[in-house]
Parts: sequence; structure tokens; C-alpha cells
Amino acid sequence: MPKGRLEAFSDGVIAIIITIMVLELKVPHDATLQGLAPLWPVFLSYVLSFVYIGIYWNNHHHMLHVVKHVTGGALWANLHLLFWLSLTPFTTGWMGENHFAPLPVAIYGVGLLMNAIAYTILVRVLIHGHGRDSEFASRIGSDTKGMISLAMYAAAVASSFVSSTIALAIYTLVAAIWLVPDRRFER
Repeated sequence: MPKGRLEAFSDGVIAIIITIMVLELKVPHDATLQGLAPLWPVFLSYVLSFVYIGIYWNNHHHMLHVVKHVTGGALWANLHLLFWLSLTPFTTGWMGENHFAPLPVAIYGVGLLMNAIAYTILVRVLIHGHGRDSEFASRIGSDTKGMISLAMYAAAVASSFVSSTIALAIYTLVAAIWLVPDRRFER
């Protein structure tokens, strides 16, 4: 099956996810800087999540340029990824509204971990569909950065109950690692 429908559908869902997230930013009724102050946790949560959604969209886009075709399994794996990404507005809002309390920060991290696991599953399904000797498989390589990210998310979730600040720093570090588009697919 051609990959165009998968790309178009994914782009649409990701656009809706970003739209839902921005709707969580409520306009203050006070026209002063003091009126904005209570919104900083929600805004910071939004920025971090916007960056993450942007990273997934960017890497998904670049990855699909190398993909020649998609199978039914790839469609389901992509839907699995989109499911976990679609929960991002909820976890983002809960974390921001609760001023980075430990449990919402941990659940936010579980969401990030599940996004990464789902992306990894999608990659593995695409490798299976193209073959281990395909150009796609060779570009993926060992996916060291992906595996390190999974471990960092797990560590951040665990550390969120000790210090939300440490967990948030780890989430931010993983985002920083992925901010540069995946060079494996840009060649």
C-alpha cells in the first residue's frame, strides 16, 4: 500500500493534538503581568509538549521519506503511536494545572515513555515490512539514541516521586537530544 494516506492521516491527527493543547491555555481576565503569573506552569508544560509533538512529527515525516510502502501492521503500529500521542494534551494539562506535582509529572513521563515505545514498535514493523537488508533498516541502525531515550524516560518517571524538577530536567534533556532532526533520514 502507498504511504501517502498514512502520512496525511498522521499529519492531521498531530495538527489536532497541537490544537487541543493550545486550547488548554486559558486567557486571563486580568490585563496585567500579574494576571499571567498563574499560567506559567501551564505555559511551560505546553511548550515542552509542543516541542515533543514537533519532534515526533518531524522524525515521522523524515522516516516516511525512506519508507517505500506500508503494510496493515504498519497502519496499526502508526495508530498505536497516534493513540499515545493523542493523550499528550491530557497529561500536559494535568501536569501544568497541578504545578508539576509528582504524580502528574510521573504520568506525563509514562506518556512520553509510551510514545517512545510506540514509535519504536512502528520502526520495527517498518523494518520487518522492508526487510533487514533494506535501505530503511540500514538507516535505522542500532537506534542507540532511541534506546537511551527509553531508559531516560523510565528513570525520570521513577525520579518524579523524589523530585519533579529532576524528572522535568530529564524530559527536557531527552527533547534537546531529539531537537535536531534525525540525520539517518535526512541523507
